Amino acid sequence: MDQEIQKPVRVKKEKPQLRQSIYSLLPEEMQTWLKDNGEKPFRAGQIFDWLYIKRVTTFDEMSNLSKELRDKLAADFELSTLSTLIKQESKDGTIKFLFQLQDGYSIETVLMRHEYGNSVCVTTQVGCRIGCSFCASTLGGLKRHLLAGEIVEQVVNVQKALDEVGERVSHVVIMGIGEPFDNYDAMMSFLKVINHEKGLNIGARHITVSTSGIIPSIYKFADEQLQINFALSLHAPNQELRLRLMPIAKAYKLPDLIEAIRYYTEKTGRRVSFEYGLFGGVNDQVEHAEELARLIKGIKCHVNLIPVNYVPERDYVRTPKNDIFSFEKTLKNHGINVTIRREHGSDIDAACGQLRAKERKQETTN
Repeated sequence: MDQEIQKPVRVKKEKPQLRQSIYSLLPEEMQTWLKDNGEKPFRAGQIFDWLYIKRVTTFDEMSNLSKELRDKLAADFELSTLSTLIKQESKDGTIKFLFQLQDGYSIETVLMRHEYGNSVCVTTQVGCRIGCSFCASTLGGLKRHLLAGEIVEQVVNVQKALDEVGERVSHVVIMGIGEPFDNYDAMMSFLKVINHEKGLNIGARHITVSTSGIIPSIYKFADEQLQINFALSLHAPNQELRLRLMPIAKAYKLPDLIEAIRYYTEKTGRRVSFEYGLFGGVNDQVEHAEELARLIKGIKCHVNLIPVNYVPERDYVRTPKNDIFSFEKTLKNHGINVTIRREHGSDIDAACGQLRAKERKQETTN
């Protein structure tokens, strides 16, 4: 009698359970938690003072709270969900952090120094599913969404680094790894925490959210009626070229996207920034600038031209300086408000996702 051959049973690997970051909570949410745990709601103010003013690293440092309350906090929340793997510093003052999360994945956060202050570029996802052909962030696809507290903690950690030199985070841009509107609820919670006077108290007009063009979320964001700055990663003046650069254009076509942008500017009264990466020989000629001017005519806007950072895993090259200036001049001749983005961190892994791609190949290869 033939013996039946048993196939090996494949055991599904359990995902690590993510602990809740205390930085996810607004003061009123902390008050609710305190009441639910038999504590006085006014303690929320003390806890937020320890988190955002004194910037403690352990619950035990919260010396005006009882040992019992500190133990309750430690049981329900994590105070540190990020650990620094790499900290790269550029000659121009730019600092790029590679942080490890509690489940072993990694993310990037960048501090950029400007004349107007210190700006932090935060990440909203581990990887990205959008698939832009020029971006290192999408290598390996999307692993997971970040929790709101994990996004807040990026800014807090950068602020702790700035504390050592007596400086402050003044601006935040949500333009790191991932598509913010693909993690909408966590992004909104993050915005509320960093804007809150008891949180990081960063003014709404000092915060910028960028999207690759998820149309339903643009309408939703417009209806939030926030004073927060809004940017669209456009990168092409027509549907065919945008589809080549950004696969998201298949689901959200350029004419519909521009219609959503017009809704945003009319609903909020605020201007939109169009992020336009210049890729040598692809989208950077005068005829592209002419077409772009026609596309955005009449929209309250600003165009931010971005000379592309070279990414080894991608094939794009930098646009020659003369072509950059010709593109800028063409837009200005059409009355478009335009600037060329100053380059940051050219002597380190400056491109978004580049440091992670180099150091964490297991995450960024399929």
